[in-house]
Amino acid sequence: MIKSRLIYIVYLLVFSLLIGSCNLKTDKAAQTSNRLINEFMNGVDLSYVNQVEDHGGIYKEDGTKVDPYELFSKKGANVVRLRIWNNPEWIYQVYGEDTPLYSGYNDVKKSIERAKANGMAINLDFHYSDIWADPQHQKVPSVWKNITDLNVLCDSVYNYTYSVLDDLLKSNLLPEMVQIGNETNCGFMLDEADSLFPKLSICDGNWVAFGKVLNAGVKAVRDIDLKAGSKTLVALHVADPKNLEWFFKGVMEKGMVNDFDIAGFSYYPHWHTEISFEELPKLVSRLTNELNKDFVILETAYPYTLEEADEYGNIFGEHSGIEGYPISIEGQRAFLIDLVTNMRTAGAKGVMYWEPAWISSDMKDLWGHGSAWDNATLFDREGNSLASIDYLSFDYASTTDDLKTK
Repeated sequence: MIKSRLIYIVYLLVFSLLIGSCNLKTDKAAQTSNRLINEFMNGVDLSYVNQVEDHGGIYKEDGTKVDPYELFSKKGANVVRLRIWNNPEWIYQVYGEDTPLYSGYNDVKKSIERAKANGMAINLDFHYSDIWADPQHQKVPSVWKNITDLNVLCDSVYNYTYSVLDDLLKSNLLPEMVQIGNETNCGFMLDEADSLFPKLSICDGNWVAFGKVLNAGVKAVRDIDLKAGSKTLVALHVADPKNLEWFFKGVMEKGMVNDFDIAGFSYYPHWHTEISFEELPKLVSRLTNELNKDFVILETAYPYTLEEADEYGNIFGEHSGIEGYPISIEGQRAFLIDLVTNMRTAGAKGVMYWEPAWISSDMKDLWGHGSAWDNATLFDREGNSLASIDYLSFDYASTTDDLKTK
């Protein structure tokens, strides 16, 4: 009898410890999620880091090798953005079949682990493609290209989104924010589909069909939230501020997509010129009030040099700067500080830098060897962090307070 009681007491103690541990994990996840909701998002897209490091890239601070995730966290980043492709087997063409499928599920899971270990939240960006999705390229994932029924496509998007998030939940790696699509200016899954594939181009007026597929992705996130007891921020994403009003009003009113939190957009000032740098805060402030959504710049960047670090031609060339911000480390830093200040003052909720760590290395893709972004990273050609990285820890609170009182 005494032995049975001892076993029962031990069982109760172990059970209590397990419940306490689970509650601690749940509380910690809730705290991270609440922090993301309440804090301004200083985001960095680190999707390339694993690939760069696997192929010889080294990150440094003052000449000393550092973990880039640890460095960005220390400098003030609180969100890591990561793209996920459905099945990027094209990477085998580049490296052979022994390579990780970069930006595939396992690679993304590794990156999420690294980010969360350094106290940063996650924005998981579903491209719904096997390769880059952007305004000019929205290829249907190969496994879905023969779908002819809109409801089947909605089910496929729901099940894929749910399964990815559910697996991450099982590993305690659920993202705090999820993007349903990447730069979906005219919609997504538009290219290289069967002729009977559902028509999703909103530029051709297919708002209802596009909205149904978007809502399927959103529902997957919300159902995971119910299972996890979490509150994940859902973002939609369009490139160029000139498209903000047209896209988000269309999605909400014509596509009947309203259950999202973040109206996200890309802003590269030398390409996106219709809304000027000075006009952008006014637009964001007005639309925040009209649409009752939070706005976040999900992608931006600025070059610090015109020099090439490798044979992969840089995307940012001599006309990539804008007036008032020279192409220099100082100009890059000033641009970022002013952009973040403007967005905070306008009531936006965050700014995320696209690929600040895509430094030159022996990595390859289908288009080149090295980096096409090495002159717009936050590192020099030797991998040392630049002074401009400190824009993440700039004292914005006092600056924006001063602006609001003027």
